[in-house]
Amino acid sequence: MTSNTLRRTVPATLALAACLTSVSAPAFATSAPAPARVATAAVGAGQERVVADLERNAQELRSTVPGGPSRDLRALSAMTKGATIVGIGEVTHGSKELFTLRHRMFRHLVQTQGFTTLALEATWSAGVRLDAYVRTGKGDLRTIMAEEFQQSYGAWKTQEWMDLYEWMRDYNRTASRKLRVMGFDIGDVHPEQYRRILAWAKQHQPSLEPELRRRYAGLLALPAGVEERMNTLAALPAERRTALAADAQAAYRLLDGSGKASLRVLQEARVIVQMTTMYALDGSALHRHRDRAMAENTVWWQRHTGSKTVAAAHNGHIGYVSAWPDLYPVTQGAVLRSLAGTSYVAIGTTIHSGRFRAIDPKTGQVAVFDTGTPVPDSSEAVLDRVRYRDYYVDLRRAGRTPSTRAWLDTARPTFTIPATYVPEQFNRPLALGAAFDVILHLNRVEAATPLPCPSFPGAGRPMVTQVAWLPSKRCHVVDQ
Repeated sequence: MTSNTLRRTVPATLALAACLTSVSAPAFATSAPAPARVATAAVGAGQERVVADLERNAQELRSTVPGGPSRDLRALSAMTKGATIVGIGEVTHGSKELFTLRHRMFRHLVQTQGFTTLALEATWSAGVRLDAYVRTGKGDLRTIMAEEFQQSYGAWKTQEWMDLYEWMRDYNRTASRKLRVMGFDIGDVHPEQYRRILAWAKQHQPSLEPELRRRYAGLLALPAGVEERMNTLAALPAERRTALAADAQAAYRLLDGSGKASLRVLQEARVIVQMTTMYALDGSALHRHRDRAMAENTVWWQRHTGSKTVAAAHNGHIGYVSAWPDLYPVTQGAVLRSLAGTSYVAIGTTIHSGRFRAIDPKTGQVAVFDTGTPVPDSSEAVLDRVRYRDYYVDLRRAGRTPSTRAWLDTARPTFTIPATYVPEQFNRPLALGAAFDVILHLNRVEAATPLPCPSFPGAGRPMVTQVAWLPSKRCHVVDQ
């Protein structure tokens, strides 16, 4: 992919997507020259100490399936004590057990620590619809997911995610404190979001409505569907995208300057500014803006609702440091830590091996791929030597031992699997101790279960060629 194409793949920003094919291969640090046998022995001895220390601090996971006893998650409560936002990452966007385990952990945090919000790497507009569903039953869940999880958000259209929303809805039927859903991402804004702002102005500040309508006219003229809107907006000339961003900023200033707009109205207008600004940016500036916006939206929600929040996103967003620092210079997790302090806890996931759904760049379709075996001395190769098949470990505690702290703080090959199958990008240099507070390690995962394709007008139509996003309407899976 050329650099010009990279600049145009605006919300291919979703969790380290296909644009990463243009990132150069990592250069791993090497030790001073020494005979190979001696160096290997030294590394082996060091790893034995690290494995033993991790094992002393590890908590075995009895199951990745939601429901049933949760005694094995009791230690999680100590690891997240005092947190108001807990990020739970996923090393792939398409593995079943990563989704079901997060579901299980969310239930535990709801039932034992009073968490009430699931914050998603999905758009604010999608969050509004899902929130209404889990609170009141409004709408048809399968339709909401089909309509909102398109384009780069198609990875969330799985049975595992649907099961989680259905559990939240069932919980809310009798709960006094309702569970909530919010979307913190900024890849798209649904027309209803503009209409809510305009409806507020018409009722409370009618003098503002004509100018707000004028400023939002270009955005409201975009196509009706998520995929079509995102493709159309990304394909506009740069000057047009910049003008739309300026209009969105002017609308926000108008609302803010009135002194009467509710916090919710201002936040919805702010998300529109975030979205249009992202489409006007390029390269690393785009990714920096997106991750900062996702963090700010999450913190806004937590502070204004008072709801303890679980943030669900790719490891590359949840963690404190980036595996792609040139392209993703600042992560959502780093901004969350700067805004929320130690009340934010970052939980990453690692897998030794398994299967996942991702885009095959050769066909543009979603297929199932296998990770293969971790390379020697990778994070996964060492983590999998702990005696438990599946477990979690507090890296802050394990890192109290100097040798383990040194291992955790050293960048080494680590699975960081984008939304597109790019084998040479799977192993990225990452220091687990710098990236996460807690690691969940699973020995093996299987591919997530896609929901059947609904009937859409024009289903299966090819995407615009400049944008390497996850196809939303090609639901069949090709095993490889």
